[in-house]
Amino acid sequence: MDRGLIDVFEIKFKSALRNLKSAILLCVVLFALCVPASAQQPAKIPRIGLLYASASGNAHRVEAFRQGLRELGYVEGKNIVIEYRYPDGKRERFSEYATELVRLKVDIIVTGGGSGTRPAKEATSTIPIVMSQDDDPVGNGFVASLARPGGNITGLATLSPELSGKRLELLKEAVSRLSRVAVFLTPSSQDDERAVKEIELAAGALSVKIQRVEVLVAKDIEPAFRAASKGRAEAVLSIMSGPVAASRRKEIAELAVKNRFPVIYHRQEYVEAGGLMSYGVNFLDLDRRAATYVDKILKGTKPADIPVEQPTKFEFVINLKAAKQIGLTIPQWTLTKADKVIK
Repeated sequence: MDRGLIDVFEIKFKSALRNLKSAILLCVVLFALCVPASAQQPAKIPRIGLLYASASGNAHRVEAFRQGLRELGYVEGKNIVIEYRYPDGKRERFSEYATELVRLKVDIIVTGGGSGTRPAKEATSTIPIVMSQDDDPVGNGFVASLARPGGNITGLATLSPELSGKRLELLKEAVSRLSRVAVFLTPSSQDDERAVKEIELAAGALSVKIQRVEVLVAKDIEPAFRAASKGRAEAVLSIMSGPVAASRRKEIAELAVKNRFPVIYHRQEYVEAGGLMSYGVNFLDLDRRAATYVDKILKGTKPADIPVEQPTKFEFVINLKAAKQIGLTIPQWTLTKADKVIK
């Protein structure tokens, strides 16, 4: 081959080799620049602080909330993290845990009731707070109005005090010739005080006398039944709220049987623990719906702009086993009204 052609091929080969080296070097530089950037900015996993009264007493409610998250595509441990905090009957721990969740810089705090919402509100005015339920968010000072919460708190309302009169009506229907009822309440709860007013209004129409019995701490529960007996009450309407009652549902149901008192409660968990009857909001539905608030906030909507929703599901539950234990026959008409009958 001609020497001139060889020189031409050699020049072109060296030029191509240099271009290839430059291209490879450019790729290496670009890769080196991209990898650290992605490593330094991983996708942020939202962290939710869950502040409920009791691990055992609220297990079903917490699972309902988690189910709501799963329905929206959130998988715990993968694209969302939940920090669980349970005071388990110790009121002072609500404030401690609320402060702790704020210190952890969670993205949202979800509360199981007013006992958790108030200390959370006191702990932060910037981190969004979702109430899975509250009897009266406006009256309790948590939101400006249901339609326009206006601050860092939103969620769901229960209207539970307004249902208390209906509970007395169902109790009178189930217990023939009922004339005296003891009302167990937590005196420190504004919601309980509002419920008592509703009960007193209904009592006047039903010709029933009301005996107020206060239960503030666990040691007050057994004396409350003795006070009801001493006051010649024929039945009990329990609206006790807070962690004390929530962690002792089985004990309360057993004391009712021991003292042969028909008792109607505001939550079906008491009936599932052995209680006689309950009428109220389906709280599991509220906990499941609380997940939709978390989803909206994580997607950028401000709590102030998310209206507080009211309950859409109510349940009347009767435990026939408990009725038999105290020698009570529930009228058939009352049984037909029940959404659920435990046999």
